[in-house]
Amino acid sequence: MSVPTRARSVVPFVPRPSAVASSVVTTLPGPEPRATGDPLGPGEQLRARADALRISERLRAHDSSGEWATEGPPKRVGPGGETRDGRIASAAPSEDSTTDRRSVSTSINPSGTTGQPPLERTDVAATSDWSAFGPLAPYVATEGVTDVLVNGAGGLWIDDGHGCVRDPLWSCDERTLRSLAVRLVALGGRHVDEANPLVDVRLGNGIRVHVVLPPISETGTVISIRVPRQDRFSLDDLEAAGMLGGYRRLLSTAITARANLLVTGAAGSGKTTLLSALLAEAGASERIVCIEDVAELRVSHPHVIALESRQANLEGAGSIGLERLVREALRMRPDRLVVGECRGAEVRELMSALNTGHDGGAGTLHANSIDDVPARLEALGALAGLDPPALARQAVSAFDIVVHLQRIEGRRAVERCGIFDIDPSGRLCVKETMA
Repeated sequence: MSVPTRARSVVPFVPRPSAVASSVVTTLPGPEPRATGDPLGPGEQLRARADALRISERLRAHDSSGEWATEGPPKRVGPGGETRDGRIASAAPSEDSTTDRRSVSTSINPSGTTGQPPLERTDVAATSDWSAFGPLAPYVATEGVTDVLVNGAGGLWIDDGHGCVRDPLWSCDERTLRSLAVRLVALGGRHVDEANPLVDVRLGNGIRVHVVLPPISETGTVISIRVPRQDRFSLDDLEAAGMLGGYRRLLSTAITARANLLVTGAAGSGKTTLLSALLAEAGASERIVCIEDVAELRVSHPHVIALESRQANLEGAGSIGLERLVREALRMRPDRLVVGECRGAEVRELMSALNTGHDGGAGTLHANSIDDVPARLEALGALAGLDPPALARQAVSAFDIVVHLQRIEGRRAVERCGIFDIDPSGRLCVKETMA
């Protein structure tokens, strides 16, 4: 889908003399670093608001050539059709549809008063204490940003859906960065140290934080923050954005007919966005039970139950995995059973459930292409003790349609749809189906 653009003049971006950046990476000027990993104070919160706004404005101006616009850039459509302000673009936006983030952001500070530069994002619900991210708060709060990645001494990168952008001005010593990592993990109810150097926690409204400490990481403390978008897009929105690729009728019919779906694609290809929109089309009286490692599905439906796995505590006890949650969900009278991401033996439980009368279910799976899906399922089936022929029979009976998404040049879209079949050797294969 083409979007009209306005003519604009651009000038090459020249980093400050103190900034040293590789000529092969894109750089993004950002806020001056803080010298501590502690939560922000009142005055620092106001400065962080201004920093977030500056980052937001520069992201809007940045284009694929690595240049910076001297005037406001046109509204650009991002992955899956969302514009730079995190909203779905209309089918035919006007030339004057450039949106200033100041006009779409909510100007509310932590105390609830208005009138300050905006920090709260319009595309993610405000956390109870965003300032807990310390020097990373401006980046996490910048609208449209989905990933904030700190690579220890390797610098800081952010991704707003158009690829990672490096901030050459970011600087943080290892002691401060480690202190911040330990505190963020503690806020998620877990502990990270040399004995347990790899930890994943969820904060606030689904913000996921992953930490790696040295010596596992050779570049120093690594912090990866995933900020989920809270926008709940409908199939109409996704179709207008060009994400359905002509498969709208097939997908709508599949939901109405209570077909079992397997949504596949690489990381960040839009699997969760599409599945959420599809489940929203289910009847209002249907009970949907969603099972995920980290709760990310945002389904606009009146009867949704979300279950989330739990990691073990410091003593190694209390772990609740997806496999058990699938079994427990079967006792909750689900009309539709959904597993957010099949990674292991839970695929056996899901297929067993879908093969025993639980129609209308769905699951997601990481795969590079639709042709790679059978091999991925065989690998997961091996973890559950299923040999290839047994898995093939289970999968053919369990899933009615395979929907594969692809992310190409920042655009997310349904690439192909298919159905499972068994080849002459008894192995699982996929046959493509037309829209």
